[in-house]
Amino acid sequence: MSFANMMRTKSVEQSIAEGDEPEYQLKKRLTALDLTVFGVGVVIGAGIFTVAGRAAKDLAGPSVVISFVVAALCCALAALCYAEFASSIPVSGSAYTFSYASLGEIVAWIIGWDLLLELMLGASVVAQGWSAYLGVFLDHLDITLPESVSYGSSFDLPAFLLVAVLTVLVSIGIKESLRVNLALVALKVFIVLFVIFAGLFFIKGENYQPFIPPNQPAEQVETLKTPLIEWVFGFTQSHYGVTGILAAASLVFFAYIGFDVVATTAEEAKNPQRDLPRGILGSLLICTVLYCAVALVMTGMVKYDKISSEASLAKAFEDVGHPGFATLISAGAVAGLTTVVMTLLIGASRVVFAMSRDWLLPASLGKVNTKTGTPIKITVGIGTVVALVAALTPVGELEYMINIGTLTAFFLVSVAVPVLRRRNPKMERPFKVPFSPVLPIVSALICLYLMLTLPIETWIRFVIWMALGFIIYFIYGYHRSRLAQGHRAQEEPVEKSTL
Repeated sequence: MSFANMMRTKSVEQSIAEGDEPEYQLKKRLTALDLTVFGVGVVIGAGIFTVAGRAAKDLAGPSVVISFVVAALCCALAALCYAEFASSIPVSGSAYTFSYASLGEIVAWIIGWDLLLELMLGASVVAQGWSAYLGVFLDHLDITLPESVSYGSSFDLPAFLLVAVLTVLVSIGIKESLRVNLALVALKVFIVLFVIFAGLFFIKGENYQPFIPPNQPAEQVETLKTPLIEWVFGFTQSHYGVTGILAAASLVFFAYIGFDVVATTAEEAKNPQRDLPRGILGSLLICTVLYCAVALVMTGMVKYDKISSEASLAKAFEDVGHPGFATLISAGAVAGLTTVVMTLLIGASRVVFAMSRDWLLPASLGKVNTKTGTPIKITVGIGTVVALVAALTPVGELEYMINIGTLTAFFLVSVAVPVLRRRNPKMERPFKVPFSPVLPIVSALICLYLMLTLPIETWIRFVIWMALGFIIYFIYGYHRSRLAQGHRAQEEPVEKSTL
């Protein structure tokens, strides 16, 4: 086992050629509109419907809108890097595939493992948010679910059933999934616009005072919940003020997670060189404008310290005496969050598909069903895990884990852009990050800072997750990958064991 072998890279040409193998070939059916809707569908979700209220109440007050801008800046820089790679290497796997061509196999494995953390936990968290809004919606209809199986219980049955149904839908085919997605995204955007325009009539100027609440010492928390940067440098925890804005940015970053999922469908795009950058950047821009508008309306309707941490948008209209509006918003959130879970399931399945096609995971997992054109084994396996995590995990325990996985992937993709430009300057790049290497380096530094603002316990869990990933890689992937087998792209590996 040598370091050089762990850093072996796969050429862009080989990555594209492997996508043409019949048993691993995905159908090219997605347009720029599909990709943009796909991105908007996954980005607008639990982040704006739930996390925004908690960030405003506990960390930033009305200035949470600045937190959204800071998080958007970080994502925009990373999005530029994703767009360059996605247009140059139009293959499934997103950041995993990009890094395999630039930084080496071990880094590709790390990113792939990170993406699984982001996408699978993201789907679980959003399924829990969906369950919360379903409860609010049913309450308005005078229907009450048994406490033993509802949101926040020891087994969240609605979240479990949602994931199960969507797993079946995603297994049928991506175009069929996106037809459902298009309708639900339209409804979700309508609800967000309704919140913005209806909420304008209930804004009170005094609720914005102070726009940036004065810095306040935070309540003492156990050491493991302390942000890593504060623990390392001995800072005192505080809420509001500038530090609160930055802390809220690391939390609402969760609201933007998903635009990178567009890149996982690169192989299924009809014209990836043109449409992928449009889909990635377009969905991010649309969502940023909507997020900032919602944040301003929400904090204008209800004093920041009175905002509900659960189903915050619906509860805001209840607080101003319009429960009927709250019912409509809850119904829209139920429909809208459905698209997020579905899109994250698609993204997770495509990452595992790419890893199994590279033989870093058992190759048999990635075989595409001839009728549906989808990797059914992977989709069902991921759906089962997500459903169980959503049903059994305590609410509020997963958001930061998703953030650290995503930020790690963003950090490595940002670093990979100047690396690949130096290693392969002649490679065709239909889209290029402007001002490289400056912007990619700035993107990497912002991602690193936001990672340091996450709690110590999140870092500990992340290290455990990564240790598990390294064990799997060194026991299986290091010896079984295509590159380890001597680049015999058309030869099926002999699998003596499975994971």
